[in-house]
Amino acid sequence: MRTVKTPDVRRAEILAVANNLFQSKGYSKTAVEEIVRQAGIAKGTFYYYFKSKEDILEALTKQLVDEMAIKSKQIADSNDRNAIEKIVSIISQQNRLRNEKQNIVDSMHLPENRELHDRINIKIIKILGPILAQVIEQGNKQQLFHVDDPLSTIQFILAGSLFLFGESVFSWTKQEELARKQAMLVLIERTLGAKLGAMMMLLEQCHN
Repeated sequence: MRTVKTPDVRRAEILAVANNLFQSKGYSKTAVEEIVRQAGIAKGTFYYYFKSKEDILEALTKQLVDEMAIKSKQIADSNDRNAIEKIVSIISQQNRLRNEKQNIVDSMHLPENRELHDRINIKIIKILGPILAQVIEQGNKQQLFHVDDPLSTIQFILAGSLFLFGESVFSWTKQEELARKQAMLVLIERTLGAKLGAMMMLLEQCHN
């Protein structure tokens, strides 16, 4: 007897198959036909749920951003850390999630996906901005930060970091990228009015 699956289940299965293929073969080398074949569906079924392979990539990228937001909000709402520890924890967990989905992140940066790249960056700034602003407000109360406009400030920082580290146009070497990430941390500390070196020290502890 043929199993009838709900639209949500079928859509999730297609996304899971596509995600596995993008991770193993790469986005550019994966064809819609291969997604269809491995998902065990008709081609028409694929196009019922998704307009194109690019549409699949956008859905997977939005899933990643939503997961980042959920985990960041959990950290922001926790009562066991101060504001600096929360900022560092959010940075660390976002880095872990990006590393786990590196092929998806790299695919978003391809020239042909430029419009998607820009839409996702806007989504990141709009979703993560208020969460991080909440942590900065906590830091203000704890006298760890001194920021007049937490939301605007963190959105500027997010936009700058996404442009510098989310673009392939700069072609940084590993050493150059590390130097700029360290400079970004100093910039964040100074912008937030935090004690210099506080975030760097905690981040190093997280990676040890």
